[in-house]
Amino acid sequence: MSAAMQSSGRPTWRQNLAHALTATVLTAVVVTPIFGLHLERAGMRTVIQQNWSSVAWACLLVFVVQMLRPLLPRSSVRLPRFQLPALPARQRGIWIAAALLLAVAWPFFAGRNAVDIATLAMIYVMLGLGLNVVVGFAGLLDLGFVGFYAVGAYTYALLFHWAGWSFWEALPLAGAAAALFGFVLGFPVLRLRGDYLAIVTLGFGEIIRLLLVNLTDWTGGPDGISSIPKPSVFGLELARSPSVEGGTTFHQFFGLEFNSMHMVIFLYLMALTLAVATLWISNRLIRMPIGRAWEALREDEIACRSLGLNPMKIKLSAFTLGAMFAGFGGAFFAARQGIVNPESFTFIESALILAIVVLGGMGSQLGVILAAILLTVLPELAREFAEYRMLIFGLVMILMMVWRPQGLLPMQRHHVEVK
Repeated sequence: MSAAMQSSGRPTWRQNLAHALTATVLTAVVVTPIFGLHLERAGMRTVIQQNWSSVAWACLLVFVVQMLRPLLPRSSVRLPRFQLPALPARQRGIWIAAALLLAVAWPFFAGRNAVDIATLAMIYVMLGLGLNVVVGFAGLLDLGFVGFYAVGAYTYALLFHWAGWSFWEALPLAGAAAALFGFVLGFPVLRLRGDYLAIVTLGFGEIIRLLLVNLTDWTGGPDGISSIPKPSVFGLELARSPSVEGGTTFHQFFGLEFNSMHMVIFLYLMALTLAVATLWISNRLIRMPIGRAWEALREDEIACRSLGLNPMKIKLSAFTLGAMFAGFGGAFFAARQGIVNPESFTFIESALILAIVVLGGMGSQLGVILAAILLTVLPELAREFAEYRMLIFGLVMILMMVWRPQGLLPMQRHHVEVK
């Protein structure tokens, strides 16, 4: 029987038991610090609370699954490659206009919490579309994208703190500053690809964060910069009373009763406008010669050179434009939060933005938008499982890589099928 199992390619029961025990030990090592041991404050002391039942159940589940796995029939299951149906240009324009009208009208009928979450989702849509230029279009793996996000946020915060600039005055400069950082980062990585490029960009993101922590005279150090004003509507503040004597607020100018919901809706509409502008610009760029050059670089750099294209200029343009979008998103983030500090720009943010691009489908703009909304809304809906949110997030990503590695809505590339 053992020889028959070996000849069929299936492991013997001893090999199966060894694999199950190895997986169980690894599960215990991973699960114990997370669920088995909890630090709790008891007066002036810190006490370790033990919860071995959760660890035991996790190990038992993994052991049973690993033991039963060889008995299951082998199959290469893949979810079907779903693609949106092709629509004529006129119908596509009607659907886009209807979606925009719905997105604009929705916050006037939704609750405050829902609009806040939607505003955060629009920020991640902006960041995802920006990183999609670098990763999806040009094929350059960037793990330090959050550094450009931080540059945009701190540019607005510093311009307000030191020069008194408003949001609308600082917004173009925030995008320009992030684009400059992207251009400067492009030079050291011109000859790098793949893992080496990822390591260098990861180091860039950490360098930016450490500079923000240590330049206390400029950035406020770990405390950051607070009291950052929110955007105004043509110079009219959306506040109960004007910040300067003799000023006029939004509700006073239009004769309305003050409502804090006005600012929430305005921030959402601003985020929606910036996200739509990012989508429109990136969509136009991909149809231009520079967009075709990005695709050529992604597919084969040697072939790209043989066509007379300059990979240095192509890489610099991708880093610069992607960083510019991140800078705009960072400036809006600073205005929305009213405070910026280095803890908002850790590596986990870069990982989340990259997960949005991969989950949606690299190069697919609609897929990135869908993934950004899902990865922002679903964790908020599962707040009662706060301890398990990252675990669920990791499990979903693993399942996606197994059953649908091309992403939710993969990019439709031109191809020819040979019968």
